Amino acid sequence: MNTSMIWAVARKDMSSIWRTSKVWIGLILLPLLFGVLFPAGLILLVRTVDMSQNAEMAQLLKVLPPELLQSLPTERHRLIYVGVNFLLAPLFMLIPVINALMIAVNSFVGEKEQNTLESLLFSPLEIKDLFLGKLLASFIPSYTAALASFVLSGLLINVLAYPLFQEIIFPNANWLIMLLWVAPAFTFCTILFSVWVSARSKTFQEAQQIGGVIVLPIVGLIVGQSTGLLVLGPTLLLILGFILWGVSLGLLSIISKMNQRDALFERQVQ
Repeated sequence: MNTSMIWAVARKDMSSIWRTSKVWIGLILLPLLFGVLFPAGLILLVRTVDMSQNAEMAQLLKVLPPELLQSLPTERHRLIYVGVNFLLAPLFMLIPVINALMIAVNSFVGEKEQNTLESLLFSPLEIKDLFLGKLLASFIPSYTAALASFVLSGLLINVLAYPLFQEIIFPNANWLIMLLWVAPAFTFCTILFSVWVSARSKTFQEAQQIGGVIVLPIVGLIVGQSTGLLVLGPTLLLILGFILWGVSLGLLSIISKMNQRDALFERQVQ
């Protein structure tokens, strides 16, 4: 493993992100959307509008631990706490996953569209180092955007909610496990799947369409949380993280066996 070559590939790919509007727009818009607009809109809506008769929120409140609900004095406190600490968490996962998907699917097809892939394949660079460099180039900006969104959300939520709660309500254990355990696992899994798809696709659009299926599990979590059918607690999040790291290791094993230099050349340079 040549760390200097891996880092050179990663730096080159990260610098090229800003030349692809489809990629860098997501790094800015998604943190603003899920880290600023959604939390602010949710808290201001509950503070100004009576949502106690909302059927979906009432259903979600029923499946939460009674001791948690009893510690919150009014329906308005409960709705804000549930919205911030349960409904927003799956939405937050879209930030690193969508950004990782967009960057990673562009990794190999972007090289082909810019006529630079042949040079990489004929260079003395090991294929394993090439993949590791592209993994880093996708993971660093995606996870950094997620961290920035988390900080923005924390500041905004606590500023808006403090007048009502008189205490800091964000983050709770769910958010910390999501940020430090589940989000890196899901991001890494998304990157591996997307790089694998990108290495076999001829255009950015083809890779994007195939890679987009990775978002479906998050859509399922959002639907489950919003309808009260699924409540992501610390234990369930820890299990989810273990599963995602296991899937990532499996994908890494498959990629390391399948992406040989000659096979990659035949698929891409035709």
